[in-house]
Amino acid sequence: MKGVFKLRESNTNIKKEVTAGLTSFFSIIYIIAVNGHILQDSGMPLEAGIIATVLASFAGCLLVAFMANAPLVIVPGMGINALFTYTLVGSLGLNYMEALGAVVLSGVLFAIVAFTRLSTIISRSIPSSLKEAISVGIGLFIAFIGLQKGGLIVGNSDHFVGLGDLSSPVVLAFIINLIITLFLFLKKVPGNFLISIIVGTIISYFLGIIHFSSMDLSLVSFKEYKNVFFSFDFGKMATIPFWTAAFSVALVLVFENIGLLHSQVDGMLKAPEKNSKSLQAVSLSAILCGFFGTSPTVSTVETAAGITAGGRTGLTSVVTGFCILLSLFFLPFIKLVPNSAIAPILILLGGLMLTNIVNIDFTDFTEAFPAFLIIIMIPLTYSIVDGIAFGFIAYPLVKLFTNKQKQLSLSICIISILFLTNFLLHAVG
Repeated sequence: MKGVFKLRESNTNIKKEVTAGLTSFFSIIYIIAVNGHILQDSGMPLEAGIIATVLASFAGCLLVAFMANAPLVIVPGMGINALFTYTLVGSLGLNYMEALGAVVLSGVLFAIVAFTRLSTIISRSIPSSLKEAISVGIGLFIAFIGLQKGGLIVGNSDHFVGLGDLSSPVVLAFIINLIITLFLFLKKVPGNFLISIIVGTIISYFLGIIHFSSMDLSLVSFKEYKNVFFSFDFGKMATIPFWTAAFSVALVLVFENIGLLHSQVDGMLKAPEKNSKSLQAVSLSAILCGFFGTSPTVSTVETAAGITAGGRTGLTSVVTGFCILLSLFFLPFIKLVPNSAIAPILILLGGLMLTNIVNIDFTDFTEAFPAFLIIIMIPLTYSIVDGIAFGFIAYPLVKLFTNKQKQLSLSICIISILFLTNFLLHAVG
């Protein structure tokens, strides 16, 4: 094991790596319940979504461990799971099986970028203001979904949305758990999100929202999952919505992972030589997600917890991966988790993603306005794809209007034309 992961060369040992792997696991375990619930909104059975999340995470962690020897946590990403459910299925009209087909294709596109120089070219050619705006916009979108799941924001016939019923047990449970989640997070309590889910579930029980008597304590069943595994469907591959879905997911995967890996592998780990292999491993993991039946995996921000705890090699990822796999034995408890326990985590994660806004240059309106459009249009259109499209279409326009066309790259122009073409085809269709 020491030879496989080169522990001595990395100035670490088995104890440090195991500790780091456990730390990573407890910082990311919440994703199993959260992702399962978001996938359920796409029409996928909850239990099948949870199993798919677990298997895809296990495979992703092993891939990055043995391909890159890096201590990364590879699980379905927050934001891109919202893209899968609420845009690919909700807005573009695909069912979850067709959306999984788009995931496979987007993973292939991502892999082409990861295994060639395209990753460097794209990273340099897309304005940082747009990349940061995508993260901020998705953060607001996730928070909005959290507010809806918590019942604090509801539909309103007069002005679209309004405040929910504060006397409702669901809203009360959500508010109490939001306060607890915020306290645990700010106090940096280890495993804060996991504790929040457990406490939130108990609160929901005492308020009569859930009943432990309905919990099935039988071993994990793959009866529903067998209909999800390898269920990806390319039946709509000849349609514009399918390619819009695949292209959009690939775009987010490339931007998000290049940014995350740069900060984690180059910045925290100080091992830039592992960056390329890590990106390739994540891209292959994204392809597998379409087979397993979940939204794509990414290298999550929780990777920082494992690195901070001393993780330096792929052994950290292996430990995390196997712990995630063992969580299947707790499936009856995970299925019982209510929305009121999930919603506070979505809101906090959305708030964390909002911090990227400081990296946008608001003193230059030609950078600020397209970024503003992305940020505001993602939650207001309830579509990550449409929100991104508005910003990318506006960017070359504002540059041309101010005689700054020299700041435009060929890549940004091509992407803008593709987004504009998609809108025009929808308009005439």
